[in-house]
Amino acid sequence: MPVNSFETYPMSWKPAWNKERPLYQSLARRLEEDIRSGALLPGTKLPPQRELADFLDINVSTVSQAFRICSDKGLLTSVTGSGTFVAYDAMTNLSLAPDGTEPLIELASMMPETIAVDGVVASLQSMLAEEKAPSFFQYGCGSAAWRRMDALDLLRRAGAVGDEGAVAAANGGQNAIVASLLALCRPGDRLGVDPLVYSGLKQAARLLGVRLVPVAQEQGEMSDDGIRYAVQNHQIKGLYVVPDFQNPTAHVMSEQGRRTIAQIAEDEGLFIIEDGVARLMAADPLPTIQSLAPERTFFILSLSKVLLPTLRMAYILCPPAYAGTLQDIVQSLHLSQSELLAELTARLLVSGAAEALIAARREGATRRNAIAEEMLKGYTLLGNSECLSRWLVLPEGLTGTQAEAEARRRGVAVYGDAHFAVGPASRQHGLRLAVTAPADDDELAEGLRRLKAMLDAWRP
Repeated sequence: MPVNSFETYPMSWKPAWNKERPLYQSLARRLEEDIRSGALLPGTKLPPQRELADFLDINVSTVSQAFRICSDKGLLTSVTGSGTFVAYDAMTNLSLAPDGTEPLIELASMMPETIAVDGVVASLQSMLAEEKAPSFFQYGCGSAAWRRMDALDLLRRAGAVGDEGAVAAANGGQNAIVASLLALCRPGDRLGVDPLVYSGLKQAARLLGVRLVPVAQEQGEMSDDGIRYAVQNHQIKGLYVVPDFQNPTAHVMSEQGRRTIAQIAEDEGLFIIEDGVARLMAADPLPTIQSLAPERTFFILSLSKVLLPTLRMAYILCPPAYAGTLQDIVQSLHLSQSELLAELTARLLVSGAAEALIAARREGATRRNAIAEEMLKGYTLLGNSECLSRWLVLPEGLTGTQAEAEARRRGVAVYGDAHFAVGPASRQHGLRLAVTAPADDDELAEGLRRLKAMLDAWRP
């Protein structure tokens, strides 16, 4: 029996668990499961360790060890003098630690649809048949200059403006984000972001000691007042934005919103990191922020989502003043790119095969989005037909964490707002639905049918 009776005591967490040995691991598993299921929401204050130990009739050291395991996983955070809380990033960190659940219909991960790659295979076969084919398996063959020119052509097609010397190649979009942050920020610097932001940016910022500040919005995008407030009151040094198909909300920023950000950056001396992860999906895109403020903006164009996931390639176009620093950082991060993939990418760009892949991606997205809109009719689904993912606004009273857990019980993997939220006051309850991730249209329809049944069954 516990030393004290807590039957009627208002504890924030009274875990029901099997006391399997070792006890601290068993308790840590229970804590993780309750966070994953939504029984413990981000920001929840846990009972004091001694109080919890008394309730469970175990040693305080056992509770401390369990808390330490969960803290190391990023699930808990301690505030001196205030106690231990479920981390606001807990769901983001859980997504990096699979729970071994049976196969699910995948609507969580941003995986592009599987498409025909005949043009890619032809280019690769041609490369391997050439006399210089062995050089593609070495560190480099001296063709970096023409590759940068092809990259610059693609960047210009995407709406960016700049010179060849300001182009740096990275191993995918995440690598490009890290490189840009290293070039622009120091530990402790503050970066303005949307209240819901790409989880990979959160991870990179945490790794580099960069603090993210949620900027107030109007109509789904950063407002003039919100940015200036963050400058004056939070001393942000710059902004991270995804103007085209924002991740996770799928919002396309208005032209006025882009001009506002460019102007404030000029007025306040801010830098901008513009992530063009899916910009090439837009058939008729609005101007890039980079084209409006080229001396202030790092523009990232990654290819994995719009061409092929295996092409871990991204290009960064930076202001000329940062070109040398950025090249040094990129080289320090990965020394060199895969010679094979770099050459293949350049040839796809030159041959026109890349354009065919982008067109196929756009066609597939249009078809998948039509299915989503039909299956979830009656509910608010943000985004448009060119999006790789959609944002499902949840009914009043249903949190993203709760919906994510219930969807999993119904055999569907989705990510709720807690994966993307910055700060305690930024909760906008919804689910990101990666419509291109399922194996085929039928699997997508089945996953959406299950989500629709979940929503229809919800009662506040």
